[in-house]
Amino acid sequence: MVMTTIRNFCIIAHIDHGKSTLADRLLENTQTITDREKKNQLLDDMDLERERGITIKSHAIQMQYVEEGVSYTLNLIDTPGHVDFSYEVSRAIAACEGALLIVDAAQGIQAQTISNLYLALEHDLEIIPVLNKIDLPSANVEEVKDQIIELLGCEDSDIILASAKTGLGIQDILREIVKRIPAPEGDPDAPLQALIFDSVYNPYRGIEALYKVVNGTLKKGQQVMFMNTGNKYGADEIGILGLKQMPLKEISTGNVGYLISGIKEAKEVKVGDTITLAEAPASKAIAGFENVKPMVFAGIYPVDTEEFEELRASLEKLQLNDASLTFEPESSVALGFGFRCGFLGMLHMEIVQERLEREFNMTVITTVPNVSYYAYMKKNPEQRVIVNNPSEFPDPTKLDHLEEPYIKAQIITKSDYVGAVMNLAIEKRGQLTNQVYLTSERVEMSFDMPLAEIVFDFYDRLKSISRGYASFDYHPTGYRESDMVKVDVLLNAEPVDALSALIHSSSAYDIGKKICEKLKELIPRQQFMIAIQAAVGAKIIARETISALRKDVTAKCYGGDISRKRKLLEKQKAGKKRMRQVGNVEIPQQAFLAVLKLND
Repeated sequence: MVMTTIRNFCIIAHIDHGKSTLADRLLENTQTITDREKKNQLLDDMDLERERGITIKSHAIQMQYVEEGVSYTLNLIDTPGHVDFSYEVSRAIAACEGALLIVDAAQGIQAQTISNLYLALEHDLEIIPVLNKIDLPSANVEEVKDQIIELLGCEDSDIILASAKTGLGIQDILREIVKRIPAPEGDPDAPLQALIFDSVYNPYRGIEALYKVVNGTLKKGQQVMFMNTGNKYGADEIGILGLKQMPLKEISTGNVGYLISGIKEAKEVKVGDTITLAEAPASKAIAGFENVKPMVFAGIYPVDTEEFEELRASLEKLQLNDASLTFEPESSVALGFGFRCGFLGMLHMEIVQERLEREFNMTVITTVPNVSYYAYMKKNPEQRVIVNNPSEFPDPTKLDHLEEPYIKAQIITKSDYVGAVMNLAIEKRGQLTNQVYLTSERVEMSFDMPLAEIVFDFYDRLKSISRGYASFDYHPTGYRESDMVKVDVLLNAEPVDALSALIHSSSAYDIGKKICEKLKELIPRQQFMIAIQAAVGAKIIARETISALRKDVTAKCYGGDISRKRKLLEKQKAGKKRMRQVGNVEIPQQAFLAVLKLND
């Protein structure tokens, strides 16, 4: 295969701007798929992806396209659109030379479009702007064209008008891909360097690594080495990715392919790693590799404690498909045995929870999500302790200071909602760093915010106050010193560890009061009084009381001296006291998620 006829490109867009539908049309127009194989969202193979209309897992596929008698190989590396998977997006972009920038003609430019576009520009990709959904009655073609021209600095004639649904403009897109995206550069005679941009789990053949050959050539049967892990494997099967895998004897420079070598654990194949030959390794790995770090932590517990081992097996199977999921066993007094899981973000957490329920029939309780903090102790201020769980929070008297993760948040909304969005961000301890009017109607605002504030109900409230017209994107910017306290919830003086939360001291009282009020609504009344308290250390900051169910013990006493009634009441009082000592308060499942919806 000649390198000059290869084109590697990806599609970048906001959620629901028609990325998967456009990929379907490209596959149909290049006759990569037959009429029998046609279906919507062809590259999204999970039910969850189809239902939500989002791409969770990246996909890659090769197409053949003939232009002016020359046959071109087009490698489409599809990327997830959501911010939680931005590292996967960055590695997929690094494997390309060009990108299709898809913008919805009705919705205009959104936050994720901009952040993924910046990633593409950092890697010097050739950008082809495509205005999609122009057939919609609500399409605002001229206004959105102006937005694209302002964002990219391109000409009006550079923008391709298309409708992925009807197939309009698809031939123009294919022509422009061949004309404008450069062929890959690389040296076929240099030592092998191949960038892993994704991995897929096959239940029969183990983990398949997907890669782009940057330099050199990979042949079947050679011994390969992954440079960041140092592990060596045999290239049992290599090939290119059509709709089905097509085995080949060798993959040359510039091309995209798969490698099967019987790897059993997803953690051994890391996205961003470099494949080289074991006997003639490259001198250095391709730059940009980093280990994916979980940002959000939550406890996942089985509703029935006997299903603990079943839950472990389910999480292990899920991890084969998703190497970014981390988990370790933990126990809670209220919930029994479970796992502390690390996720890339809130959407990732939702997806894992839903997949556990659908694919493994596991009914689970998820505790309040929180982020990881760095604690520095007075005894040794140089050494930092990672706190992933409120129960790991050190004794405040021994703590020197605490650092929490911060993010740069980008919000694009209509100018009517600027005040409401700003109030919400300030309430969540955000600081406005920039405000740009993209058009007279659309504003882009940038905030520095703590990640912990996003984990709670931020996104839902943002959608509510903007009536669905705000798009939100963020990326981590590092750790900053912060004044956090641990708020414990006590039921009849017994702490419920699953309801503990690390909260900024300025909002500890308000949140403690709201938790107590919410629990008062949710916990059913017993035959004894229940005291619900929120405490910071030994100090009680809020309290609510659930009064006892009253049983009229004097009903049978219809006459005689008052002392008879008093005797019965004293007997009842002693019984209630004993019941309170041995009585167990059942906490309903929704109480554990109540903290997330305190503003409802």
